[in-house]
Amino acid sequence: MPDSRPLLVFLIMEDWFFLSHFQARARAAQAAGWRVAVIARQSEAAADIRAAGFEFYAAALDRKRLNPFRELALSLWLARLYRRLRPDVVHHIALKPIILGGVAARLAGGPAVLNAPIGLGFVFSSRKLLARALRPFVSLGLRATMNPRRGLAVFENPDDLNAMVGAGMVRRERARLVRGAGVDLRQFQPAPEPEGTVRVLLAARLIREKGIGVYAAAARQLRGRAEFWLAGAPDASNPNPVTEAELRQWEGEGILHWLGPVRDMAGLLRQVHVFTLPSTYREGLPKVILEAMAAGRPVVATDIPGCREAVAAEETGYLVPPGDASALAAALARLIIDPALRRRLGMAGRARVERYFSDENVCAETLRLYEALRAGTPFTAPATTPPDPDPPASAWPG
Repeated sequence: MPDSRPLLVFLIMEDWFFLSHFQARARAAQAAGWRVAVIARQSEAAADIRAAGFEFYAAALDRKRLNPFRELALSLWLARLYRRLRPDVVHHIALKPIILGGVAARLAGGPAVLNAPIGLGFVFSSRKLLARALRPFVSLGLRATMNPRRGLAVFENPDDLNAMVGAGMVRRERARLVRGAGVDLRQFQPAPEPEGTVRVLLAARLIREKGIGVYAAAARQLRGRAEFWLAGAPDASNPNPVTEAELRQWEGEGILHWLGPVRDMAGLLRQVHVFTLPSTYREGLPKVILEAMAAGRPVVATDIPGCREAVAAEETGYLVPPGDASALAAALARLIIDPALRRRLGMAGRARVERYFSDENVCAETLRLYEALRAGTPFTAPATTPPDPDPPASAWPG
């Protein structure tokens, strides 16, 4: 018997990223009566996707590939798959899937589309020649592939929403704000600080734009005052990875302890006192910051889109200028010496996540968009762009 449930398709670069950032929304859709399929580059995570009850289709997606003929061929393959699956809604995640999937959706007869840039990243943040060269083509692609009648763009922070609307890439009535990927509040819970030397943690993809070098420089300034941990793996598919040789050099100097990739982030956060993410490019809304806040740990991040949406400065942590190792060291030093301050900021961070960034909130908001797109509900422009839930009073502690 044919499956009569409405079909939701996720098109995303990496299968593991679906599991870490979008699985909760997929489960919520499934519980609400949707059939769910995932299209992504295949790794060992595909087995977990299938085990969760989702369909999985392996696609030849490649973040580094720039060959237009290969990308057009992939769009044609996606169009054939869309025609066969006949999805009610397709959720395109990140810039390349938005463009390739947008072309495919138009060729396939126009399923409703939800585009999620999840941060403007390398192309719109970097000053490198490659990023500047790609920017006009990506901008054109975003404008051309947005379904004018059955499409929405969802952003994780107001900065990105306003930037894309202001640049004419998305119409105001087609833009919505859903703050981040959400956090499982049962998995990430406050715990007492571990005894002994204060430990600072940075966990991220090990690319230069995440501020790994800035973190190393700050750790060098604070040598002997705390332990500085780094979790993650070099990302060879990114244009700007931190190399393993650099990581080994920092370890050899005794300034960083490199843990490699860590699956149990909740367990790791229980072992540290402070979390930091000194990104230098536009984030969407970093889930790892929200997880650290949910675990009751104070956060030092950079005053950039995405990070400033998550961290309320001097209430749940501090925001420092991007690329400024001395400012990062000063903010970390303030937390290293003051356990009462760490507890106060950490508990405020937990309350902020409970109020704005829980799985429950994010899933409910996203499901409403899926249902509206499926029903063909007319969309009008919001009266105002949703503000930062708690605008910071001050950027950093000086």
